[in-house]
Amino acid sequence: MLIEQLESIKERFEEVSQQITMPEVVSNMDKFKKISKEYRDLEKVVEEYKNYKLILANLDEARQILNTEKDEEMREMAKMELDELQPKKEAIEESLKEMLIPKDPMDSKDCILEIRGGTGGDEAAIFAGDLFRMYQRYAVTQGWQFQVMDFTDASSGGYKEIVVSVKGEDVYGKLKFESGVHRVQRVPATESQGRIHTSAATVAVLPEADEVDVQINMSDIRKDTYCSSGAGGQSVNTTYSAVRVTHIPTGVVVQCQDERSQIKNFDKAMTVLRSRIYEMELAKHNEAIAGDRKSMVGSGDRSDKIRTYNYPQGRVTDHRIGFTVYNLPTVMEGQVGEFIEKLRIAENADKMKEGVA
Repeated sequence: MLIEQLESIKERFEEVSQQITMPEVVSNMDKFKKISKEYRDLEKVVEEYKNYKLILANLDEARQILNTEKDEEMREMAKMELDELQPKKEAIEESLKEMLIPKDPMDSKDCILEIRGGTGGDEAAIFAGDLFRMYQRYAVTQGWQFQVMDFTDASSGGYKEIVVSVKGEDVYGKLKFESGVHRVQRVPATESQGRIHTSAATVAVLPEADEVDVQINMSDIRKDTYCSSGAGGQSVNTTYSAVRVTHIPTGVVVQCQDERSQIKNFDKAMTVLRSRIYEMELAKHNEAIAGDRKSMVGSGDRSDKIRTYNYPQGRVTDHRIGFTVYNLPTVMEGQVGEFIEKLRIAENADKMKEGVA
């Protein structure tokens, strides 16, 4: 069964390899982007399949020697080969099974990342700023585009709220695990008694919705303009370039002041608006089909306390999978990939238990 699936994927990879060079594909950017993505995804499986076939061939050869060879030294070498190759075969089979789990089509989408200071006043806003920088640095390691769309500064530093557009390969598939409440335990700079405070910031990761995903009637939109402002409320733009859009049916409000052009800010605000409405519909859909089987990993419920950053102990703990590291400074420098990878593995394990594969 596994070999049949892999052979089918290999055939499809060969088809895609030919399609990607066709003039009608190269000249159509949307089609070329889609085919290129499929090519990269299939290539990973096909390369692993090649390794798997090589191991199977070597195992067959070793068994053949054991069955036919009289020379004891040759037989001993064949036994050692079998002992070495069998664990490799099992490991690569697990890897291939995981690769064959149907991917969530949304995983390849770009996303909107929203970070808000929660309970804890000034310290929560400062921590929201720390999380923003953590994700910014992580995005650099992934080769992603990371662009601020809107923000509200806090008086003591950090942000009351910051909204970012993240674009690149498998952006939503990786960052979706970050949705939820992030808790910090540390001594604030303003604390004279040296007492540890607990604060929190909320992270929301929304798949970026295309116009085909969410159709918005422009008659349902109210658009307001105002002057962009920087820290301390000082005007940094004397024209009314900042935009606030309100979706009247849902009451969702989005504002954007990053660009100097009102048109560009409106386009960005509409992108965020579509993503928020898309996420609302998605949440309803997931709730309807998941029921009691909903997994804590990847649920994206922003009310869940998902991770604690304990500065006195240098400890970061993800509560969904019970995973702890003691290299907090490194994590805050953007090395959050270990958490994301373990959460991805846990999600795939859940899918395999449910028989998705």
